[in-house]
Amino acid sequence: MSRTITPPQSEFKDQVGAIALPKSTPLSDFIQETLALTRRLFIQLQRRPSTLAAGIIQPLMWLVLFGALFQNAPQGLFGDSASYGQFLGAGIIVFTAFGGALNAGLPVMFDREFGFLNRLLVAPLASRFSIVMASAIFITTLSLIQTAAIVVMSAFLGSGLPNALGLALVGLIVLMLVLAVTALSLGLAFALPGHIELIAVIFVTNLPLLFASTALVPLSFMPKWLQVVATLNPLSYAIEPIRYVYLHSDWNLGSVVVQAPWGAVTMGTSLLILLGFNVVAFLAIQPLLKRTLA
Repeated sequence: MSRTITPPQSEFKDQVGAIALPKSTPLSDFIQETLALTRRLFIQLQRRPSTLAAGIIQPLMWLVLFGALFQNAPQGLFGDSASYGQFLGAGIIVFTAFGGALNAGLPVMFDREFGFLNRLLVAPLASRFSIVMASAIFITTLSLIQTAAIVVMSAFLGSGLPNALGLALVGLIVLMLVLAVTALSLGLAFALPGHIELIAVIFVTNLPLLFASTALVPLSFMPKWLQVVATLNPLSYAIEPIRYVYLHSDWNLGSVVVQAPWGAVTMGTSLLILLGFNVVAFLAIQPLLKRTLA
């Protein structure tokens, strides 16, 4: 009679464990760490939902109040726009995304001051860049939510709605701008001594960049010196393509979106400028992040 031979229990557990628990890789560990840190930021947001509510309500108030303020302006005063609200929508989208990304360094700065960042730096992380990546994902998600709210409100107020490809382009432009500004804000969070200095930089930067762009008025309304400044402002190259997409359904990469003092700027040129802005921002903060996270 044949007899069944069972392996020892310890050997059986080892075999099952080898099958059920595959070895982790550096990439999977990095993704897991990034998701965990991102989840922490969303839990903080869930506990303070007024932050998100204020971030959505404020640009909507700008859109409604500024649109009503200039609703009696002569048609054609703001280019091809049927109303000032339609002209203003692109500026509100970009400036809201810019303001949110500029605040991206504040949570990291508070983690520095309360000691939580030091705990992360001494923890056995697969990559400390997961700290930076989590902040970028969090801010990008909030910016896209705010952008969607502004697009819906603009359509409700009669500014129209781009087609599906146009909406995708709006999302791409917002994403490129948010990533670049978030990188600079995180660099400031590691470079400045405290949150007071970071908040001061945010306040000093916000309004000058708003008024030195084409968010509120077209380039032709500005004096010559301010036109030159506005064409050096990356926000203008995010605003004008979005505005053109709203006003023209037959846009393409060769469409001229703005007449700068140094020549015509096409849709493709604007996207290349934003891409270059991203490259410069990431290269500028890379040595600082390596030194700080080492």
